[in-house]
Amino acid sequence: MGFNVAVVGATGNVGREMLSILEERQFPVDKVFAIASRRSLGREVSFGDTTLKCEDLEQFDFSQCDFALLSAGGTIAKDWAPKIAATGCVVIDNSSAWRYDMDVPLVVPEVNADALDGFAKKNIVANPNCSTAQLVVALKPLHDAAKIKRVVISTYQSVSGAGKDAMDELWQQTKGIFVTDTPEPKMFTKQIAFNVIPHIDVFMEDGYTKEEWKLLAETKKILDPKIKLTATAVRVPVFVGHAEAVNIEFEEPLSPVEARKILREAPGLMVIDKREDGGYITPVECVGDFATFVSRIREDSTVENGLSLWVVSDNLRKGAALNTVQIAEAMINRKLVTASD
Repeated sequence: MGFNVAVVGATGNVGREMLSILEERQFPVDKVFAIASRRSLGREVSFGDTTLKCEDLEQFDFSQCDFALLSAGGTIAKDWAPKIAATGCVVIDNSSAWRYDMDVPLVVPEVNADALDGFAKKNIVANPNCSTAQLVVALKPLHDAAKIKRVVISTYQSVSGAGKDAMDELWQQTKGIFVTDTPEPKMFTKQIAFNVIPHIDVFMEDGYTKEEWKLLAETKKILDPKIKLTATAVRVPVFVGHAEAVNIEFEEPLSPVEARKILREAPGLMVIDKREDGGYITPVECVGDFATFVSRIREDSTVENGLSLWVVSDNLRKGAALNTVQIAEAMINRKLVTASD
């Protein structure tokens, strides 16, 4: 018997990707429901070869579902996740609304699937931020081998992380520049076409942005609270795919050769690391792939026991939709959720 799954926010970038991934991975579904706001009622979305009509979030009966995969923003998630969870349907939320609740597991299955055992406290599981998900997949096997003390990370994040309107803005600005139109920032604080912006999310009192704080707080919760981390999060004029330059300081020695071997054997990772022209992965090449790619593995000679890495992943997949589906798969495999009669 299959599972009944509701995708909430089905008309958005991540919601559509969730539907695609459920089909691609042959998730054991019985029924799939596309859920959106009332203004999208009846709008059609694809699930494999079938077409689903969106149903109204406020009228839908979640008690008929085993999983609700949420990608509808923090405000809706904060309000609706407890209501949905109370019906017995397990909520896996992609927003930041529940990530820092101590009673809600924050999970990347390749890293801390054991945390799922605590999901029943609120019947909610949180999906991490897109930049955190790919980072911890790469850090976990290295941490197990040599214990990470400190991480310095600079992100190169695509505009799709800010939604469809942000992708449209990059497209319109890029076209406009070629016809001498003045780029007009709407979604972003400055021109994004042919530019980079060292500002994602709101500024905090200490000068870091909320996006940078998320990397710190989520890495500590998922991987190890003792790890020190500092980040600079940058938006770049790329449609899909996040990249990260990562410098790691370990407690124990770990050579690039050893690290390369460890990463090659780790789940969810693919190492493409040839020390030659083009011997690395860029965001354009990772789009549509399930893996997180690691390249440019080398010694960081500025610290004792240091390594530098280049980490790339499709942020709409591993950074959001894929990880959400993998959480549901892990819960089924661990027999934490069984299909309703």
